[in-house]
Amino acid sequence: QVQLVESGGGTVQAGGSLTLSCEASGFAFGERAMTWSRLTPEKAREHVAGISNGGLANYKDSVKGRFTISRDNNKRTVYLQMTSLRPEDTGLYTCHLGGTEFRGQGTQVIVSS
Repeated sequence: QVQLVESGGGTVQAGGSLTLSCEASGFAFGERAMTWSRLTPEKAREHVAGISNGGLANYKDSVKGRFTISRDNNKRTVYLQMTSLRPEDTGLYTCHLGGTEFRGQGTQVIVSS
C-alpha cells in the first residue's frame, strides 16, 4: 500500500533553515508527481511546492526563492529545502502523492521570531 513518511521538522529561529524529507513506498515513485502542503496554525491548508515526475517544480508565491523541492528517484524520496524561514512558515508540513488523496502524517515546523 502507499506509504509516505515525512521527517526533518523542528523548531528554528527566523532566518534559519530546515530540510524536510518524505520517503515513499507502495507505488511507482519515479512515475508520479509529488507535492508538499502545510497546515497553518489557523488550520488553513496551503500548497507549498510540487515536483513532476520529470523534475519540474512549482511553488507558492511566498516561498519562491527560499524553498527548493527536489527528488531522488533511487531513494524514493522527495525533499523540501527551506531557507530564510519566517514565522509565517510555521505549520504541519505534509507530503502528498500528486493527484491522489494519499498523504503522510506530516512533520511539524515551528519558526520563532
